[in-house]
Amino acid sequence: MKITELQNALHEVGALNFKLPDNTYVPTHFHLTEIGLVTKHFIDCGGTERKEAVANFQLWVAEDTDHRLTPSKFLKIIDLSQKILKGEDLTVEVEFQQSTVGKFGLEYDGQDFKLTATHTACLAAETCGVDAPKKKVALAELTSENACCTPGGGCC
Repeated sequence: MKITELQNALHEVGALNFKLPDNTYVPTHFHLTEIGLVTKHFIDCGGTERKEAVANFQLWVAEDTDHRLTPSKFLKIIDLSQKILKGEDLTVEVEFQQSTVGKFGLEYDGQDFKLTATHTACLAAETCGVDAPKKKVALAELTSENACCTPGGGCC
């Protein structure tokens, strides 16, 4: 989700609900403690230089269970962050404390903001020799039309 998509969604909602990948919710008394510009300048394992930038939103839960962040206050904090984000419509990444600080993507389903799992990957698979994932096929899906070994097919 991009910052502008988040802003548009915040104009639609009455309350802020953040759902974790396991379908539990971030407690409603969470705080938005910071919005940051996170840049990454790196070399992948194939030797290609790369740069990435994201808007990092940090959610935090304290003991003040009466605290509620409204969508309009959330928007005001985003507005304050524009001096460092420089108006770029960056992808939003969310940090939230679990057993360690988790880093999530963000989606909106029309009601809840969903924190989505993030994954690592090889960016230079062709250089590293990492094979593309093989297509999994159920045996029941194989027919004599696409089977490699058919009677008289000459493969055996």
